[in-house]
Amino acid sequence: MAGSTMGTIFRITTWGETHGKGVGVVVDGCPAGLALCEEDIQKYLNRRKPGQSKFTTKRNEGDEVEILSGVFEGKTTGTPISMVVFNKDQKSRDYSAIKDIYRPGHADFTFDSKYGFRDYRGGGRSSGRETIARVAAGAIAAKILEEMGISVYAYAKSIGPVSVAEERFSKEERDNNKLYMPDVVAAKEAERFLEECMEKQDSAGGVVECVISGMPAGIGEPVFDKLSALLGQGILSIGAVKGFEIGDGFGVANSLGSSNNDAFCNKDGKTAKKTNHSGGILGGMSDGSDIVFRAAFKPTPSIASPQNTVDRDGNETEIAIHGRHDPIIVPRAVVVVETMASCILLDRLLVNMTSRLDRIKEFYKEK
Repeated sequence: MAGSTMGTIFRITTWGETHGKGVGVVVDGCPAGLALCEEDIQKYLNRRKPGQSKFTTKRNEGDEVEILSGVFEGKTTGTPISMVVFNKDQKSRDYSAIKDIYRPGHADFTFDSKYGFRDYRGGGRSSGRETIARVAAGAIAAKILEEMGISVYAYAKSIGPVSVAEERFSKEERDNNKLYMPDVVAAKEAERFLEECMEKQDSAGGVVECVISGMPAGIGEPVFDKLSALLGQGILSIGAVKGFEIGDGFGVANSLGSSNNDAFCNKDGKTAKKTNHSGGILGGMSDGSDIVFRAAFKPTPSIASPQNTVDRDGNETEIAIHGRHDPIIVPRAVVVVETMASCILLDRLLVNMTSRLDRIKEFYKEK
């Protein structure tokens, strides 16, 4: 299967299936000398693991990571870092009744069309459980970014019709509720909305917003490898994402140049912007402002309400999906967005180290 590797210098390759022995990732290009242990990875995985609340799947997984290579005496060696999370609560029999039926909203039909078969046990490689590997890799990238003074902060901006209010925004509140909304009032409203969805055997979508602070200007390429394009590719590769926008996003279509342009100014002796309609990226490169983007997640396709579909032979039928499924993807996806962005940012920072001759000469100059 092609397409399981991402990155130029900081490269990640994910592997495994939702109901196989486990899922994992190989990270290549991580600099040597980074202090790293399993706890550094685990604290990120704990944010996406199942069973945290009534709004997540009841699949009983601890999602405990094991580092198999690339770390010696508590520090990275510069060689590939291999990590695995073993599956412990697979119940493939939960899916046996639908093995020949295409589930609406899932990759069953497209996977079957491409390969001539599909892993009906929860979707195989197309399952959201694959994101464990992304989070594990991104935890490493995030730690390096943190040492460089760069922070990546994502949160649930909206769930269904409920949105975070700017005047009530509290960065600390995000981790105080299981929906990862930085607004205590909105979180409670969203809970009530999700409870109504569950009573109706339905699901909901939402939006994750990500704010990146501390990125230096000039990261990204001016043509195909624009930082915005690479962020879009990475975030859109998350299974349930159906929309992506940076800065004012689609709002620019109804804007004027006089109001959409960010005026430059001198702030404490440095070039800065008075506003940030661009979302921190100009001409495909970071401009030194906060990078702000949003990802729209579709409702969880596995719902208990009856849906029309067909089987592999084209016979029309009806399906109601039972089992252990999240009524909403957004809360557990927050950390996935955060860590995917971290991987892309770190990779582009490493690539950028070769963009100027004077800096290469300075790096290799004899001390």
